[in-house]
Amino acid sequence: MTQGIIENLIMQLTKLPGIGRKTAQRLSFFILNMPAEDARAIANAIVDVKDKALFCSRCFNITDNDPCMICSDNSRDRSRICVVEEPSNILAIERTKSFNGNYHVLLGALSPLDGITPEKLKINELVHRIKSDGIAEVILATNPNTKGEMTARHIAEIIRPLNVRITRIAYGLPIGSDIEFADEVTLSKALEGRRGM
Repeated sequence: MTQGIIENLIMQLTKLPGIGRKTAQRLSFFILNMPAEDARAIANAIVDVKDKALFCSRCFNITDNDPCMICSDNSRDRSRICVVEEPSNILAIERTKSFNGNYHVLLGALSPLDGITPEKLKINELVHRIKSDGIAEVILATNPNTKGEMTARHIAEIIRPLNVRITRIAYGLPIGSDIEFADEVTLSKALEGRRGM
């Protein structure tokens, strides 16, 4: 073992989001001390995802089979599409077990300053799905930030003439938080998204 291979592993791990040098160093020594078969399994999983992952031709989720498992599941409500920015958003929504429709991944959000225009997102493909698949409701679940709001408004304008119900996810106060510590925007959105009891 030379210092060079450990340093190389540390450097490679810092390329991951949220992994600073200290965390990369801790992970490197953890990997060094784990059984060889576990380390190979991690390495093989990384290679597999790079070699086999592709975008679903219907919803643009990441999959290794086309169409993806969600699009192939006939028990899901095909009349509703939840529009998200990234494939990772699907994982978060699926964990809630509160949505049984299909998804559409935009693969980003509008950001003219970054060169991300409507043509670079999967908006035309969404319009095609709405027209061809008999969609009754489109749930806009873009992030509650400036880019997400701009993207949701743009999509709503485009699909409004298609005679489909357009809804937006509600946002507000997280459970367990105190109102006095909420910022004005969050509190305002919580009041706007209120529902009957």
